[in-house]
Amino acid sequence: MSKLRVGILFGGRSGEHEVSLRSARSVVAAFDPERYEVALVAIDKQGRWLLGQNAAGLLAAPGSSTSQQENSQRSVIREMRPEIRGESLAGLDVIFPVLHGPLGEDGTVQGLLELADLPYVGCGVAASAVGMDKATCKAVFAAHGLPQVPYVALKRSRWETAPDAVLDAIESQFSYPVFVKPANLGSSVGISKAADRASLRQALNEAARYDRRLVVEQGIDAREIEVSVLGNDEPVASLPGEVAPRREFYDYAAKYITDDSELLIPAPLSPEQTAEVQRLAVAAFLAIDGAGMARVDFLLDRQTGQLYLNEVNTIPGFTSISMYPKLWEASGLPFPQLLDRLIELALERHADKSRSETSVNLGQQQGM
Repeated sequence: MSKLRVGILFGGRSGEHEVSLRSARSVVAAFDPERYEVALVAIDKQGRWLLGQNAAGLLAAPGSSTSQQENSQRSVIREMRPEIRGESLAGLDVIFPVLHGPLGEDGTVQGLLELADLPYVGCGVAASAVGMDKATCKAVFAAHGLPQVPYVALKRSRWETAPDAVLDAIESQFSYPVFVKPANLGSSVGISKAADRASLRQALNEAARYDRRLVVEQGIDAREIEVSVLGNDEPVASLPGEVAPRREFYDYAAKYITDDSELLIPAPLSPEQTAEVQRLAVAAFLAIDGAGMARVDFLLDRQTGQLYLNEVNTIPGFTSISMYPKLWEASGLPFPQLLDRLIELALERHADKSRSETSVNLGQQQGM
């Protein structure tokens, strides 16, 4: 039986470029070489597309981590000598995007793959765009009656032209602390916790560096619970996990640099809490019309026990310390088999979309 040709698409122009490289290394190393022929497709920080050996060079370049596992993964990549025949994507059977952040996770690349009629892993254009935009995603969750902490969305232009009015409005609606986030970014880039007016001003300036839309949320004393979702029309949820950061919150450094946060898998929850967080994770996934995969993040109020939906990550991290694959492994689905299932779901979704008619028989319409 011929091998399935899988293109691993990684890199990108967002602030999460390095995270994408780490995810891609893990994915490449985990694919079964007896079943798949892996080809590397990269987007560098300037937006240039790299194929074959050029892409392999980017992926094998030294990064911030010097862990033994990552060095081993780089060795695998160097030995692969991946090539794409004809230096194009035409010979690939399916694309696995391992892109994080804008211009990769936000529907842009997904739209390109739709135009090319290429099957791809993960959510489609609309779900990717909604999942990436925190302000829009929160509006969708609200429409579906899903629980969230109080929040407000504003534009960078408003903050820059009337900063004192913005600060006054936020302070009239929320009590400190509050969290400030760029609407379109992941991996906790640009997110700050503000405890007073001065730090709120600083947090808004920081978030405004990364996006034209900002989100401010009421801070609560919460545990951070995460659930992995897998599937298309009938998705299933993994066991939940809990992140216990040693820093003030689970920020970019805690996720990818210090590597000192404690990951509790499964999360120490009651059976009722576990069932509820899994139910809400699937409900959030369906609310955005998700496909393939997503990691759904929650806040569990320590005082009241109330669960709040935080966000949906449509291309979750696949690094050696990422929750998405770890949760499925704890749920009985090891990393290589998880990749098998994601490829199957991508092909199933593409086949289902191909059943839809793309032309209208005008004569038949007139006879109706």
